[in-house]
Amino acid sequence: MTTDDTVPDPLKEQLPAVRAALSNASRLLACLDFDGTLAPIVDDPDAAAPTPANDAAVETLAAAPAVTTAVISGRALTDVRERVDAPSIYAGNHGLELERRGSVAVHPVARKRATQIERACKALETLLEPIPGTRIENKRLTATVHVRSVPAAAEPVVETHTREIVDRFGDDALEISGGKQILEIEPSIPWGKGNAVELIEAELPADTVALYVGDDTTDESAFRAVEPDGFGVLVGDAEQSAASARVASPDEVASFLEWLGTTGAELVAE
Repeated sequence: MTTDDTVPDPLKEQLPAVRAALSNASRLLACLDFDGTLAPIVDDPDAAAPTPANDAAVETLAAAPAVTTAVISGRALTDVRERVDAPSIYAGNHGLELERRGSVAVHPVARKRATQIERACKALETLLEPIPGTRIENKRLTATVHVRSVPAAAEPVVETHTREIVDRFGDDALEISGGKQILEIEPSIPWGKGNAVELIEAELPADTVALYVGDDTTDESAFRAVEPDGFGVLVGDAEQSAASARVASPDEVASFLEWLGTTGAELVAE
């Protein structure tokens, strides 16, 4: 976050501005995070699924002729692709993988460093095996160390060991970033979800309104990519963010997406 970040307004206070922007646009780009946004956060990441209301709302939104819908996730592309199937565009691994127009593009540096990610994951699986609740998720281009189910007293130990392994196998080519109850191991390149949003938006008409909905620190670059001409919507508790609006939960995300897929899409199409 930058020093310019503030606590976002409740979405209902920003709806008049959203309505006005859509009325002056020829297209809406709706970019959506998955975990914590379309799907509630759960202890077992493999069990995550969009709420039925979000599933239906995304399907309606993606079917609107004046709307381009994208899901942009920290999950691997193949993983998130299986969990929500209506959008036309997907970005996985925080934007390092991008699927659009029937083809998949992978960041070339991230592809080269996949071997180092693999080695770090294998070492961590051995080192962290005695700590209950630890889960290492190898997503090929990045990896996630999940600590949601780890005893609180053991979390600092998990972080220390993770940093030791990344230093040993990363050779300055890997880095660690934080999130909600996770440690992300990534290639140390200046790339994130915001870059994926910018690539997608660059192919749309200049008067497109871009919107991004997300819940975690990894979504901040995407909020900055759409603000201030578009709208970032933070999901969760009120906290400083580059987003201009916020909702409380995935249930409120569904209500907003339902509005976008009907009233919002009609405003753009007029």
